[in-house]
Order: sequence, then C-alpha cells, then structure tokens
Amino acid sequence: MTTFEDILEEAGKFGRCQMRIVSIFCLVSIPFSFVYVGIVFQGFTPEHWCRDPGVIEIRERCGWSLQDARRATVPLMNSSTGVTYSQCQKLDMDWNATGLTCDNPESELTQAQLSTLPMTGCTDSWEYDYEGRQSFVTEFDLVCADAWYVDMFQAALSVGFLVGSIAIGYLADKYGRMKSFLMTNFFIGVTGILVATSPNYIALLVFRVLFGFGVKGGWMVGYVLITELVGVEYRRMVGVTYQLFFSLGILILPLLAYFIPNWRWLQVVFTIPYICFLTYYWFIPESPRWLLSQNKRNEAMEITKAIAKENKKTLSKIIETLTDKNTDSISTASFMDLFKTSKLRKFTFILSFNWFTSAVVYQGLIMRLGILGGNVYVDFLISGIVELPAAFLILLTIERIGRRLPFAAANIVAGAACLITAFIPDSMFWLKSAVACVGRLGITMAFEMVVFVNTELYPTVIRNLGVSVCSTLCDIGGIVAPFLLYRLAVIWLELPLIIFGALAFVAGGLVLLLPETKGVPLPETIDDIECPNRNRENQLKSQQLENLLPSDVTSNKEVTAV
Repeated sequence: MTTFEDILEEAGKFGRCQMRIVSIFCLVSIPFSFVYVGIVFQGFTPEHWCRDPGVIEIRERCGWSLQDARRATVPLMNSSTGVTYSQCQKLDMDWNATGLTCDNPESELTQAQLSTLPMTGCTDSWEYDYEGRQSFVTEFDLVCADAWYVDMFQAALSVGFLVGSIAIGYLADKYGRMKSFLMTNFFIGVTGILVATSPNYIALLVFRVLFGFGVKGGWMVGYVLITELVGVEYRRMVGVTYQLFFSLGILILPLLAYFIPNWRWLQVVFTIPYICFLTYYWFIPESPRWLLSQNKRNEAMEITKAIAKENKKTLSKIIETLTDKNTDSISTASFMDLFKTSKLRKFTFILSFNWFTSAVVYQGLIMRLGILGGNVYVDFLISGIVELPAAFLILLTIERIGRRLPFAAANIVAGAACLITAFIPDSMFWLKSAVACVGRLGITMAFEMVVFVNTELYPTVIRNLGVSVCSTLCDIGGIVAPFLLYRLAVIWLELPLIIFGALAFVAGGLVLLLPETKGVPLPETIDDIECPNRNRENQLKSQQLENLLPSDVTSNKEVTAV
C-alpha cells in the first residue's frame, strides 16, 4: 500500500511548488495579527477627565491648552496606579463665579483647595488628551462606568473566533481546505467593512463577532493546508515560518496605527488583505491528503502530478498503487472522535488548556501595554521585536531536542517572568521591562509551538477539526483575557501578572505528559494514534516494496534525483 508520504518522496517534499504555496499563505498571518491585537490602538483609552462647559468657556477665552485647564480645574485622586487626576468626577461648582483669571491658572486654586470642594459625576461627556486621533473609546465615550464595554470589543472578536473555528474547521474537513478558505475570506471582506461603518456601539459588537467568525477559521485552514503539502521533516519549518509572519504583522501594526489615526480607517486597512486573498483561487490547489481522505483518488493524483511537474520531478508507477487508509471513515469523522480513545482524550484536554493559557497570557501582556502609560507606539514596537527571536529559538531546538521539552520550558519561563515582574518595583524600570520581555518571548514560543504540535498529534481525517476544536479554548481565553486584565488591574496593576504566571506554570507541566512528535510521520487514521508502531512498520514495508520495484521505476527515480 502506497501512502501520500511515499509519493512526496518522488514529487518533492519541499520543492518549488511547496515553496510558492507556503510563501503565499504566510501572508495570511500578517492581517490576522492586526485583527488579533488591534484593540491596543482601535480601543486605546487616552488620558481623560470630565468635560465642564464652564471650564471650556474659560479655556477658550484665555487660550489655555487642555493641560492648562486640567491642572487648574481637575483635582488629584488616588488610584491603583498612584495619584492621578480625577477621570470620572468633576467639581460641582460654577467656574464663572470663582474669579479665576487667565494670567496664571496654576496659582489661583491649589490642589489642597480643590480636594475640599464638592464633587459630582461627569454629565457633559469627557475631554481626551488625544488630539488629532480617534479610537472607538473616544467616539463612544467608553470610560468610567462604561469602561467594561471596551472589554466586550475584544471578547466579541473571540466569540466569533470560537464559533467560527469550529464551524469552518468542520467545513474544511467536509468540503475541502481551499473552498472553506475562499468562502471565509469573502465573508471577512464583507463583515470587515461593516465593522468600519458601524453607526453605534451595539452594531459594532455584532459586526465584530461576525468578523471574527471568519478570521480565525481561515487562518487555521491555511496552516493545516501548508502542513499537509510538505514532507514530515519540513513541517516544523513551514509551521514556524507561518507564525513568524504573525510576528512580522505585530511589527507593522504600530506603524499603520501611527499613520492612520482614525480607528475606522484602520479597520478598513485590516480588511483589504482578506479581499486580496480571494485571488488564491487561481494559485493554490486543494490538499491531496484531504482528497485522499475523502476517497477522491483521481483528483489527488492529478494535483500530485502537477506538484511534481512544477518541482521538475518525475513520478514513477508507484503512484498507481496510491490507496486511501481512511476510506472507512470518510463521513464518520465527528466531534466525538476527539474523545474516542484514551490517548485522544489526553491530547485534547492538554492541548486545549495550553491554547487557553497561551491566549490569556499572550493577549494579556500585549493589552497591558495600553494601560502602562508612555508612548504606546514605541512600547508596542519594542515588544514586537522581542517576538522575532522566538521563531529562531524554536528552529534551533525542536529538531535537536524535540517538541515537548522546548514547549514545556517556554511556558515555565513565561510563568516565572510574569511572577518576577509583578514584584519588581517601578523604580527599577529597565529591569522590570527586561524581565517582562523574557515573559513575552516565552509565551510567544509556547503559542507558536502549540499550533504545530496540535497539528502533528491528530490524524488526517480529524486534523483540521482537532486543531479547530482545541483552539476554541484559545478563543475562550480571548474572551476572558480583557476582563481579567482590565478589571483586576483596577484593584492592583500587577495582579493579572500573578494569574498569568500560575496558568503558564501549570501548562508547562501538562506538556510533559504529551508524546514526542519529532521525526514521526503525520498519523493518517485514529488507529495510528493508538498503535504508532504499526504505522512505522507499514512505512518500512513500503520502503522494502520500493526496493523490489522493476528497473524502469528505479531509473525514473534516478532521473528524479538528478
């Protein structure tokens, strides 16, 4: 029995065709990163304080800046980040009756005097120290009592991820990788524009859910497709490269946000690439592995021949003996298959927890940049640069050491860094920043590794569904992360870091219970999971059969090698 792995030996495990497809698909990761963490800029909450018509009249008459008016009329208050200007209350007084002059506003009323005056809530909207820029926070006044609505913006995206990854994962396993990919990109293009033109915040949340429905599922389909097209020894390289382009998107995002100050136009820029991805219809073939799993042998053979031709390889007659090991399970793959055996249950639970932890810690550390103060564009760019070494560290370790130990170590290092950062005093700024960067590097490695380890552990017939279902815990983590960060930070700014550290430690320990997948062929059936040695024996028999092939086949192979 000849498997697709045997055919790849002749067609090319990573030839010109696969290089082209992988290069094109890696572009999908760039806008995915924009969508995933774009809330840092689209939902940025600048310094704000209550708008007071009386103060506005004085400011316009005197020519004061916003900062001058705040220093003269807004009292200081204690908060979780220290002493700051009051953001949600204003002085209950008639400013025209105070005798405040234009000459030296800071000398008129001292902070001691302001703190003794009666206070009231903001009734006339807010002033924002965000001149020339607009986030949806400043447009819809989502501050103070309504600040939790900002959490809902990111949670709505993750709800869309959650539903979409399961639905699109199922569609990709049933109807094909490319059909599902193209369908989702058309859907993303429509809903992305609807997000950008939302007339109010309720409509924004609804369209945001629909937008997320397609984004995550399409990205996962792309990952599975490129993994299925290459040989086993190239899986880790294409997987890490796919993730590396996500980190490249993280570097591009602050530059886009800096030059596009309006959150609506920024959303349009996030959406345009997905419309462009519809052109992949003319450049990318369907996955031969998926076609074989659906008993579409002739179509799989035609695509494999096209791959060999582009790779300038010659196929021998061995392709005529290509058979499908998954014929009996064509239409039986379902959600329950992920829990069918003890090993699959263990894989599903451990991988799901790691997806959850990676999402909570990764998103939490990135969104935390938006509440620390300072220049958010520079801070975001620096944190993005820290991610780049993660891909190279993975490439250096996983073939020498394996998958399991680097995966576990990345989680544990991230957990330790989060806990240490929480207890470093703010006065030691550079040390605190350096340790936080180590944590960001560790969780980035863990996040990148969980994707391809997840792909390597499940058989072809349920691979896309398995990755999609496990990654739903990532989406649940994405729902939890903004509430965990923003609400706990109100109590103590460093409290979320302690939660992040504990989660990462547990995740690292659980990874050690998974099997090593280094150099192991992709499993084709559920039986390959329970009896991995049988799969190796079948490969050995195939190799022995190949050695017994007629001389004309051997000569063809020699031509291929040349």
